[in-house]
Amino acid sequence: MADSRLPLEWIAASLRRERTRVGLSLSELAKRAGIAKSTLSQLEAASGNPSVETLWALGVALGVPFSVLVEPPSPSVQVVRAGQGPSVASEQANYVGTLLSSSPPGARRDIYRVAAEPGAARDSEPHIPGSVEHLIVATGRVKAGPAGEEVELGPGDYMTYRGDVPHSYEALAPGTAFVLVMQHR
Repeated sequence: MADSRLPLEWIAASLRRERTRVGLSLSELAKRAGIAKSTLSQLEAASGNPSVETLWALGVALGVPFSVLVEPPSPSVQVVRAGQGPSVASEQANYVGTLLSSSPPGARRDIYRVAAEPGAARDSEPHIPGSVEHLIVATGRVKAGPAGEEVELGPGDYMTYRGDVPHSYEALAPGTAFVLVMQHR
């Protein structure tokens, strides 16, 4: 019989992330959730054996759904190369729609068309917490993404990454243009 328990590392990372996001100490979160501080400390250290009830209480205290605490970590950078992704063709025209990213409920987005030329990289400070950026290259080549995780992209390539960490954009070819969607929670 397979072990169906969730990896403790996922839960530990989620708890630390969400506790930091709301600015609570271990003591304060434990108090709000009605659990022992030592229990919370063990969970954040990826030890212990969390029950559904404990995780539920922590989710309520953090103001997040239970699923946020138990879902697997998402990669910090996702790339969809040109010609990849789920596509649907039209019966009426030479048109193919490719889903790059579905909108989560209640999302707010700003959409930009960016024209850039080779030279210095455009460094960006972190945006508001929870910001996510989506970038689609139209022409040229661009190197973009979070500091230390930049990816080189060409025409038709798509990537998404956290916008609430330092990141940059650098045109690698003349006439580089891309669409930037900034999603704010």
